[in-house]
Amino acid sequence: MLNPRRLEILRAVLAAGSINGAARNLSYSPATISQHMAALARETGLVLFEKQGRGIVATDAARELADQAQALLADFDRLERAVADLRGGQGQHLAIACFASAAEQWMPAVVRAVRRLRPNLTVEISLNEPVDGRGRRRPDLDIRTEPADGAGIRLDGYVRHELLVEDLVVVLPATHPLAAEPEVSLRELAEQPWVDHDIYDSPIGRIVLSACSAAGFAPRYAARLDDHRAALRLVAAGIGITVLPRLAVPGDSPGLVAKPLVRPGVARRIVAHAGQDRRRAALVACAVEQLRASAAGISAAESSAAVAQAQRLSSPAARPPL
Repeated sequence: MLNPRRLEILRAVLAAGSINGAARNLSYSPATISQHMAALARETGLVLFEKQGRGIVATDAARELADQAQALLADFDRLERAVADLRGGQGQHLAIACFASAAEQWMPAVVRAVRRLRPNLTVEISLNEPVDGRGRRRPDLDIRTEPADGAGIRLDGYVRHELLVEDLVVVLPATHPLAAEPEVSLRELAEQPWVDHDIYDSPIGRIVLSACSAAGFAPRYAARLDDHRAALRLVAAGIGITVLPRLAVPGDSPGLVAKPLVRPGVARRIVAHAGQDRRRAALVACAVEQLRASAAGISAAESSAAVAQAQRLSSPAARPPL
């Protein structure tokens, strides 16, 4: 059986570029590092290093072994943390997977709620878009985005809870000509430079692209990245416009204006998939209840904004002269 510590040392040697460099970084002697590498070579039956001049170089086999070991070591590190927690009497965990805006806006209240129920609880929150979850616990609660007009996704071993259908908005620089409009047609954005916040094609990106296709165009990107916060900074700098869920746009965003999208409207459905582990049933139920409360708050705020907008449009000042 392979020794995980030796795999870690192999990765340290490759990262440092030499046995001596790895020894300094790990506070080992070079002789100890060499002994571990020799033992790993025997365990695997691979040639890991070859002589070159006065030194040695890693073989392709060593580099491939180190790459393949990365996910295994992440899992092993999680296992070691779990053992340490159990040894210290803090073995209670709740694992939540969600998208970035839910982590920012909803998770503080969720963590407070479940820790009131169980004060020694450790809540592990990981992003499920676009990573594959290696090295993380199987989530007890998995919060996902899906098209509002599509078939609902169901995960084996989980109970589905629909939380919210949320409108997407166009985010513009405050000085943009469309910033003064009460609403913006998606088609009006066809010739605008776009800032893409979803370069890895997660569900929200597919929803936006599908809506653009329905409006008869494909976005022209001025910049592409995988962080909606950074995308907002680029929009504020005048680089372009972006389309985001309301949840991802902070209320206090200097230099930015968010406007409703129409013709067609664009929306997503937010769903929580709750695991069925009886040991965590009360915690998961508490978390879902808090998520429903947070989602209800957003729905109420959107309804109030829609009423206020309708009143503005129907006021005498808003009507064109006869």
